[in-house]
Amino acid sequence: MKATHQVTVLGREISVRSSASAEAVQKVEAFLADRLQQIGSALKSGDAQLVLTLTLLNTAEELLELRSERDRQAAIELRARGLIDRIEQL
Repeated sequence: MKATHQVTVLGREISVRSSASAEAVQKVEAFLADRLQQIGSALKSGDAQLVLTLTLLNTAEELLELRSERDRQAAIELRARGLIDRIEQL
């Protein structure tokens, strides 16, 4: 069941609906706040839209890298299982 949660992003309070627990939503909010602060402090401009855009791009890049690594690990695991099955058949 989805519940409504209040999160704050760059000083703006936003209502979001999520099936995640309040604790999980708070973790996402804290993660995002940390990322926004890291990127915002590295920029000379205080443009909130630029900070949000760069944060989104950096987070998307990290997600895609993690997915790619997960897929590589799954392929290695599948190959290893195949080799183990072949060895066990000997």
